[in-house]
Amino acid sequence: MGEVGAFLKYKRKLPAKSAVQDRITHFNEFVETQSRPEVKQQSDRCMDCGVPFCHKGCPLGNRIPEFNDAISKGQWKLAYDLLISTNNFPEFTGRICPAPCEASCVLGINNDPVTIEHIEKSIVEMAFQNNWVKPKMPNQETGKAVAIIGSGPSGLACADELRSWGHSVVVFERQSKVGGLLRYGIPDFKLDKTVLDRRIDLMRDSGIEFVTHHNIGVDIDPKELLENSDAVVLCIGSTVPRDLPIQGRDLQGIHFAMDYLTQVNKMVGGEMQPEIDCKHKHVLVIGGGDTGSDCIGSAHRLEAKSVTQLELLSKPPLHRADDNPWPLWPMTLRTTSSHEEGAERKWSVATKKFLSDDGITVSGIEIVRVHWDKDSSGKYSMQEIAGTEEVLNCDLVLLAIGFVHPQLDNLFSKLNLSLDQKKNIATHGYQTSVPHMFAAGDARVGQSLVVHAIAEGRKVAHAVDKFLMSDQTTQTSRTLDNPYLL
Repeated sequence: MGEVGAFLKYKRKLPAKSAVQDRITHFNEFVETQSRPEVKQQSDRCMDCGVPFCHKGCPLGNRIPEFNDAISKGQWKLAYDLLISTNNFPEFTGRICPAPCEASCVLGINNDPVTIEHIEKSIVEMAFQNNWVKPKMPNQETGKAVAIIGSGPSGLACADELRSWGHSVVVFERQSKVGGLLRYGIPDFKLDKTVLDRRIDLMRDSGIEFVTHHNIGVDIDPKELLENSDAVVLCIGSTVPRDLPIQGRDLQGIHFAMDYLTQVNKMVGGEMQPEIDCKHKHVLVIGGGDTGSDCIGSAHRLEAKSVTQLELLSKPPLHRADDNPWPLWPMTLRTTSSHEEGAERKWSVATKKFLSDDGITVSGIEIVRVHWDKDSSGKYSMQEIAGTEEVLNCDLVLLAIGFVHPQLDNLFSKLNLSLDQKKNIATHGYQTSVPHMFAAGDARVGQSLVVHAIAEGRKVAHAVDKFLMSDQTTQTSRTLDNPYLL
């Protein structure tokens, strides 16, 4: 590496963030930029391990020690080339990925891991500044046409790969703008939509066509797409939210978190004013994951009077437990930037029923404390603690408790698609039960991370390409850029 033993000399250092009182007044990104020497110093902390577990931790198999070494030597263009060889959209993952690579960093055994996520973001932003990022123009056209349904991260990655190999690609999106979860599910303060639009423009320049306002199964019969395309890829996500069917669920003021976030993102993008209003309200967020955190940050910016977050599970420890060793994902307490902005967090609580003063609108919720026990097999069971019932006041409730499966109406009613036991799309080698139709992303594997969706998009693109080119007398053999994805 550039400086041998630098991990003993330098501490992990992330870029500074704007002060809370300033950043909650807007929806802009608030993470400041580190200088080249600062990024180099963090890259120098990489130990160039004999066995780089970060490769396995990253669903994309990013070549992390190699691009760290390039930065250490001042070779930023090489670092960019190494990064995009495995990751189509490092500007997205460098902002919103929970960084499983860092959890697997060997330095993390007894020290703070390398700041891999921010290094990734620094590399790609340097590439944009220097005009190194170009549309992926194919060397030749194959004459094969692919329709992709869904413009989220898996759909975009699939389109990007297939177009670079010369296939004609059309991406269908039911919303008014392209991006899926990236546009409508993630707040601008985490992923500014100019960053998304910048990438979409490059993809358009490469020849990819985007068709918005088209809900396949409603506006277009999917059988028509199959007839007019050589292959169709379903990247429709896992969009059916998990509900909370307790007493009072039908009261007004109780909403799914993604409905709220979509409206907020559309407001910021100038598409609509949100119907779900949290101004001067006591907001209750049920669910302790990233979606719940995004609801908290958005509520702060829209002048909620207070925000409380409920989590069914126990409060995680600050450090790894004995049964959660490196390089497993650390089951430790995560405090997001939204939590830093102010929110009361309650752990080990179960919701009993929603309450109302007028019988119409929610005004509170009854909760009870719970205790988790683990048996000899490692299985946990939950027990309510008698006498710990409590009532919390609230004017608005946001359900952020995950998603169960893709939307099964419309599209599915017109196709003989096989589903798995969880009602995700069943596949064999990414091929569905419908000839010429493939599936990838959350619709295939269930709710997951953006980085997993990008990896899924890349893999399904290889499956589609192999299928399309199998009848060619001269077939170009394509292999995944990284063996860790095999």
